[in-house]
Amino acid sequence: MKVASFSHQNRDSYGVVNNDGIVDVGRELGAKYAGLRQVLEAGALDELAAAAAGKTADVGFDDVTHLPVIGDPAKIICIGLNYDDHRKEGGAQEVDNPTLFTRFANSQVGHGQPVIAPKVSDKVDYEAELAVIIGRRGRHIGEDEALDYVAGYACYNDVSIRDWQRHTTQFTPGKNFVGSGPFGPWMVTADEIPDPQKLGITLRLNGQEMQKANTDLMIFPVRTLINYISRFTELEPGDVISTGTPSGVGFARKPPVWMKAGDTVEVDIEGVGVLSNPVIDE
Repeated sequence: MKVASFSHQNRDSYGVVNNDGIVDVGRELGAKYAGLRQVLEAGALDELAAAAAGKTADVGFDDVTHLPVIGDPAKIICIGLNYDDHRKEGGAQEVDNPTLFTRFANSQVGHGQPVIAPKVSDKVDYEAELAVIIGRRGRHIGEDEALDYVAGYACYNDVSIRDWQRHTTQFTPGKNFVGSGPFGPWMVTADEIPDPQKLGITLRLNGQEMQKANTDLMIFPVRTLINYISRFTELEPGDVISTGTPSGVGFARKPPVWMKAGDTVEVDIEGVGVLSNPVIDE
């Protein structure tokens, strides 16, 4: 099942994506569950599926404003340097544990919404990533049970303002500019992705392939990330883990390739979907 968050006629909602568009399930369930985070908190994905069963789309997929899949996650935890070739292209040392940083929810945008190239930098870089959406609350989750805590998967573009990322050893400023976190176009429920380590991942900039890899190349796979993170914080329904990007990023190219106004950037993940965003100036 593909589940999307969207706005239509000045009303935010959520629904199930089918071949015709989106079944607006939020119209029926919105009084109980304000958004997809609340659906996950209630363990109500089956209720959402039942509400959409056998129905035709209420709105066309291209007739809505797409919102981030989870617009109000309690936590967005991003993983740095999780593909070895990307680690090497940046000259980083090997590490024994995952490199973590956080995003703010207000940095996120939905499918089709613009990435904003900020006034204060021209070093706007792309990063194709697999996002994991948590579906169950948990602490000290074992690797053998970690995938049972996943509600689904989506595409993420961890757009990075590279000079601000490197102002200090802390990544936070360069990873949290407004309009720098495309997330979508939908969540594919976990039952459709039995193994998140067997997915092709590609990024295209203006149709040109810039990144191409497979999630089996992650240094720390999804199971390990969930185990590690849950040992220091409680994972909650709706939390997002963006699992790192492969090699081919713009800063490592010679000459560097930076995104600019007028560009279109796409993250394409096998079995998940294609997340596409234009780039505009602030």
